[in-house]
This record gives sequence, structure tokens and C-alpha cells, in this order.
Amino acid sequence: MIDLKTFRKENNISQAEICAVLGIKQPYISSIENGKRPLNEEKFKLLYDHYGDIVLKYKLPDNVVIIKSNDAEFIEDRLTKRVPLVNQYAYAGYLIGYQDEAYIEQLPTIAFDVDHDPKGHYLAFEVRGDSMDDGSRFSYVDGDRLFCREIQPHLWCNSKLHLRDWDFVIVHKEGILVKRIIDHDVQNHTITIHSLNPFYEDQVIDLVDVYQIFNVIGYQRKTRR
Repeated sequence: MIDLKTFRKENNISQAEICAVLGIKQPYISSIENGKRPLNEEKFKLLYDHYGDIVLKYKLPDNVVIIKSNDAEFIEDRLTKRVPLVNQYAYAGYLIGYQDEAYIEQLPTIAFDVDHDPKGHYLAFEVRGDSMDDGSRFSYVDGDRLFCREIQPHLWCNSKLHLRDWDFVIVHKEGILVKRIIDHDVQNHTITIHSLNPFYEDQVIDLVDVYQIFNVIGYQRKTRR
């Protein structure tokens, strides 16, 4: 467990910034700081990846437990969440209908296991092509299904996306891209996107031409025989 509130205050970090780093909502941060929810290992790793060794200064011993509420809260280890799936054949339609609730509702859904009841806007995208396949364990191959959380547009302006150890689905006016972001020029509103496959060159795109950005938080791979 980490003393998240002290960490924030002593390092002049806002709750909004922590929300952006962890990909969660402000009430969830407050519940962690009030001792009503734990900061799990996945979230701690995101903090460590972003802020480095300074985080370790605020990590409490494993035998220290902070309880600030007498209210019991039931937490399941795993939950199943069904989200709309944008498969390869729906890419073109999604570019037109991404703001149309009726269109989203008619998409097929797919189930993902999560470690808590997630808040926010979630979609699944099916990988098309080999741009993120370099043969490593970090690869996404054609047909993989990515479980994604939307990053709200105001965070594109306030937080540098390339500082997070994430992969992204970028809904661009010319198509749906699965990439890494290796540079984010906040002043000029551009991002540099990167493919794992060395055959594809890095590309700078203007955020004016981007409709949505999602960070990838999980994936499913079809069994091939």
C-alpha cells in the first residue's frame, strides 16, 4: 500500500494528474486516499512507471493497514464486463457512427475480466494488420481484441500522453490506428505515433484530426490451431 495523499501533497501533484496516470475517475482516487479502497499492484506499477523511485518513499510496510471507515465493502477479485466490439469490418462504419449511440448499441459485445468495476467509456477493438507485431511478447497480432478505456479530450491538452507506458487505439479521420505514442507536443497539438514492427515508420499526426484516443488495458488472443 502507498500513502497516496502524502505522495501527492509533498510533490505538488493534483488528483486530476493521478487520474490521468492511472486511467480512473476522481472519486476512485478519493476513496483510495480515504482508506476505503486499496491501491492494487497494477495501479502501483503505473505510478512507479510514471514517477519512478520517488514513489517507493511513500510505500507503507505490508503489515500496515489504514482503515478510516467502519463501512464494509465487498470487492470481488474478478468481474466480467461486456463492451461493444469494433471488429475489423466495422472500422469504416465506426468512423462515421462513433458519436451515434444507436450505432454503438447495435455493435456486437465481448466479455472481458476485470479486477474491479470499471468506470468510464470502454470499447473493444479488433487489431487489423501487423504494424504492432515485432514478434515480442508486447506484440498485438492480427485478430487480437483490445479492451480499451477512452481518454477524455481535455486530458490531451493537460497531460503528455507519451509519458505513460501504454499502448493506444487512435480513432483518426483516416482510420483506426493501434500504436504507441513516443512524443506529445502539447503546444502544437501533435503526437508522434510508433509501430513495433520496424517496417512502419514513425508518423506525426495533428490532434485536430483525431476523434478519440483509448488506452489499451487488456487483450484477448484467438487460439490458432
